[in-house]
Amino acid sequence: MRAFAISAALALAGAMLFTILTFTATPEPLPVADAQRRETLQERLRRLPGDHRGWARLASQYVDQARVTGDPAYYGKAEGALATAARLDGRDDAVLAAQAALAAGRHEFTDAVRLAERAIAANPYGVAAYGVLADARTQLGDLRGAKRAVDRMMELHPGVPAFTRASYAAELRGDLGKAREYLEMAQNDAWAPADVAYTRYYLGELALHAGDLKTAADWYGKALTAYPAYTPALAGQARAAALGGRLTEALALYERVVERLPLPQYLIEQGETRIKAGQRADWTLLRAQRKLFAAAGVRDDLTWAEFEADHGDPATAVRHARAEYARNPNLVAADALAWALFKAGEPAEALRHAERATATGWRNPLLAYHRATIERALGRPARVDPAFDPTLSALARFS
Repeated sequence: MRAFAISAALALAGAMLFTILTFTATPEPLPVADAQRRETLQERLRRLPGDHRGWARLASQYVDQARVTGDPAYYGKAEGALATAARLDGRDDAVLAAQAALAAGRHEFTDAVRLAERAIAANPYGVAAYGVLADARTQLGDLRGAKRAVDRMMELHPGVPAFTRASYAAELRGDLGKAREYLEMAQNDAWAPADVAYTRYYLGELALHAGDLKTAADWYGKALTAYPAYTPALAGQARAAALGGRLTEALALYERVVERLPLPQYLIEQGETRIKAGQRADWTLLRAQRKLFAAAGVRDDLTWAEFEADHGDPATAVRHARAEYARNPNLVAADALAWALFKAGEPAEALRHAERATATGWRNPLLAYHRATIERALGRPARVDPAFDPTLSALARFS
């Protein structure tokens, strides 16, 4: 799953979702004064506390920091900044767009759509709101609505945020050539090191999920050359090493990854690689992260549906998967529900959801493996890709 954010960081919940929840390709760091002591945003707001757009911008930066650092406490800070912004001018498009981004970050995608549409009504030329709208509609399974929002972004400002979203839309349709073309356009448009790293990383992801581990590793290396702090690319190198059978190298890389950013996706990938190497997986930190996210108001049934189906209790997985699919009926949620049902001994019901998950032509190796396995259990002819390693299923999910 191209999860959760097209940004220079990665999505807060790692393995979870495939939307693109940020205003630009690169999250803007919290301002720091330079050598000439330019005024920071916080200083400006102390001087001009009535600047509602400044408060909205600060909230947006906090949302981005939650993704960059993996610290969900930034969502609470964003909420506080937005409360001030809304009190000053709750009808401003920048305030509404920032509220939409926060809602999306917390997986409240219906609210994100409502707020993004209000922002667009207030300012039909605001690119940021269309980006959040595209992401949220994708998460809700409305791919046509998402495409309309992306098309509008392309009209208003064809750049990295628009190109990367267009790439993902093409990928979900199964058009990998077009997806790669849009990513190359994004790379050509990128100039900030983090943006360059981001586009190279996803070119690596496309290669990885096509089975071309060498090309994928090359792109991940190029991403790190552009921006050495870009943790998703380091995780990509770990993923390519594990899938290539270089487990010792992969585990060393995963140690560095989770030291930087202990998100659920990476912790699960690390655990599965340890199991593959004959070691014991320790899920203690993963469960601690789960509590942190829940305390910050992040709803993440999808990660736990996937985790419980592969490593825990199938009945618990079904409960989480049904809750996720009821809120966000997208392709990944359909797959999670299908796999949970299959693991719980209900292959007939599972097949309906597996068919939904693969209906658009998306060439996702994990979804294909799940559907083929379910069909075989029902006595139907189905080809399971012999190159797919089900013991490393988390590594096949888009990060």
